[in-house]
Amino acid sequence: MNPVLESLFKHQSIRRYKNQPLEQEKLELIIKAAQAAPSWCNGQNVSIVAVKDQDRKNRLQKCCYDQPYVGGCSVFLVFCADYYRTHLVFEKFGEKKRGEDYIKELDTLVIASHDAGIAMQNALVAAESMGLGTVPIGGIRINSLEVVKELNLPKYVIPIVGLCVGYPDDNPGLKPRLPMKAVYFEENYDTSRVEEAIQDYDKTYQKYLSERSSNFRDGNWSKSVYGAFTQDIPNQDYELLKQQGFIEIEKK
Repeated sequence: MNPVLESLFKHQSIRRYKNQPLEQEKLELIIKAAQAAPSWCNGQNVSIVAVKDQDRKNRLQKCCYDQPYVGGCSVFLVFCADYYRTHLVFEKFGEKKRGEDYIKELDTLVIASHDAGIAMQNALVAAESMGLGTVPIGGIRINSLEVVKELNLPKYVIPIVGLCVGYPDDNPGLKPRLPMKAVYFEENYDTSRVEEAIQDYDKTYQKYLSERSSNFRDGNWSKSVYGAFTQDIPNQDYELLKQQGFIEIEKK
């Protein structure tokens, strides 16, 4: 097996980090790897804000459901959907209004969101290839207006996902994944095997939880997913998109 596949298959989400700064040269390699990711029409509608300052990391931690690894990592990277540069391009060609209308199309937001995810994965793989630990933080959107203010994000830029990066002080073990038959299909989607695959995976996941030494040790994958999607966590999605120029409709 080649080193790239070995690194991918060894991925762990690290939630505890050593009090050790990340070297600038390693950080720049991570950013360079993120920039190497593909993007729609080479639009490169992604920007990354690296947060090293401890006070700012602590404030962002509060914005992210107070997840302690945000404040505890060496560098917290915030990946943003970015159409500010696109806005400048439309202005350059004297089509400011056309640019504003384009940015408000739903597909525009989808494009930048998946491009941000691809860039983050490149950064994650690059970091882990250098012996660093990572964990993505979707909670960056919970208090997104505060994040916009904290990072001074201009109009047409919104936070999509965060990434903790640092030297691991934890070894949580490999988390089992859904069986391939639940996520991979040839030619067309086959619903006939998905439910059985979930039942099998619930047993595997329950065994994994019972054997690990920290965090929740009781339950299964279905309970975990149900619990995550039924949490009463307020978000500022509408206000964020309205303020940052991605929608103009009034909330009903």
